[in-house]
Amino acid sequence: MTYCLGIRVREGLIALADGRVTSGSQMAAARKMITLGEGRHRFFIMTSGLRSVRDKVLAYLKREPAARSEGFTSMLDAAGAFSRCLRRVWEEDGEALAASDLQFNLHAIIGGRLPDDPEATMFLVYPEGNWIEVDERTPYFSIGATAYGKPILDRALKYDTALRHALKLAYLSFDSSRFSSTDVGFPIDLLTYWNADGRWRETHFEYDDLVEQRQWWNRNITALAERMPDGPWLETLLPPGQQRLSLVRDEE
Repeated sequence: MTYCLGIRVREGLIALADGRVTSGSQMAAARKMITLGEGRHRFFIMTSGLRSVRDKVLAYLKREPAARSEGFTSMLDAAGAFSRCLRRVWEEDGEALAASDLQFNLHAIIGGRLPDDPEATMFLVYPEGNWIEVDERTPYFSIGATAYGKPILDRALKYDTALRHALKLAYLSFDSSRFSSTDVGFPIDLLTYWNADGRWRETHFEYDDLVEQRQWWNRNITALAERMPDGPWLETLLPPGQQRLSLVRDEE
């Protein structure tokens, strides 16, 4: 399992990928995000699924005529080429994988801005090779162990969210997934694209690099829960002494 998250807000793009790989009782670290292209005209690919399928699809993608010459001219072309390569691998390996009781499985998030693109965009590609494009109403895609990190994004992330704040939400979404799933964990790779200057920025974090943020979140989410107003359950589910104590706290 894995956790990869792509966000598109008005100010630009964010890509986050965890680095934990598990196989049975074994655990290792591997990079799940790559970038293709040069300079400002680049795009990222993050994947979740069978590692062997991923590597073969990427090998074919890099051999695409456009990738080997001047590069893809638009994100639509790049997503289409990835989908073609994915279907080719399914045709070659799908039957053999099924015979070994392995499901052909690869989800991908592809995002960036290429020469013919009016703005940065992002696609979610399914194992069948079809895709959807991000929109302003749902400004993110996630793949892998998505259930734990989704609530905070649905509640707090909007298309108009500042990229600075969206980065915090991306981390908190990952941290929620890491905390509740043993298959998700550090290290993490982070990538941003700022529309204002057209530049890509990339960094990498280990577990100890984000101690302050992790401790702050644990401390404050507990404090917020304690400060939440009591609901209609107060009179029926708490003894009288606790009811009065809650009223005093509310007044304070």
